[in-house]
This record gives sequence, C-alpha cells and structure tokens, in this order.
Amino acid sequence: MADPAAKLRIDKWLWFARFFKTRTLAAKQVGAGHVRLNGERIAKPAETVVAGDVLTFAQGSRIRVIRVLATGERRGPAPEAQALYEDLTPADSAEETAERAGARPTKRDRRAIDALKPDLSDD
Repeated sequence: MADPAAKLRIDKWLWFARFFKTRTLAAKQVGAGHVRLNGERIAKPAETVVAGDVLTFAQGSRIRVIRVLATGERRGPAPEAQALYEDLTPADSAEETAERAGARPTKRDRRAIDALKPDLSDD
C-alpha cells in the first residue's frame, strides 16, 4: 500500500513549507492561477504534489522556483519547513539589490549625496 504522506494537496504543502501564512492564502493563489506545477498552470488547490515536482509562483516581488523534496507531515518550525524543498530561484545580483526602489538611502548614500552638494556655509 502507498505511503499516505507521499502525495499532498498543493495548498497544504505551500502552507507546510511556510511560503504563505495561512492555507487560505495559499489556496487563493493557486485558485487564481498564479502557481505552476511542473511548468503547467494549475487552478485547483486540490492538485497533489509529490517529491520531485517543481513549483513556480510569485512571492512578493520575486518569482520563486522550488523543487519539492518531501511532503511533510505538519507545519513545523522554519528549519523543518526548509527541509521540504530546494530553492532553484536564481540569486539576486548585487545590482538588483542596490536598486531598492522607493527605499530610504543608507548612511553611506547620504554621505555621498552630501559630498556632491556645494558647501554654502563659506559665505
């Protein structure tokens, strides 16, 4: 007989792996068609995932590419959740992280800006 934990609903797995705070949020993303399973868009949260499947979905401003390593038995702590998948997402380049759209300048950035401004106190 097959192991009952060998297959798991995709919404439940995304919640177990801590990609979404609630199972309802995971189900909404899947239901809206924002998740791909092995390259094909899925629209039902009841789709099953098994070890070896590749998931692609948006998380924040990033596109995540994840390989399922295990299905898991519960929503455990973060180290346990990270053991359920392998992250295949390409690493952000230094240039992309430097261009933080709308972010406040760092202290180093402010000093560089101040160095470019003319000194008006010498009047």
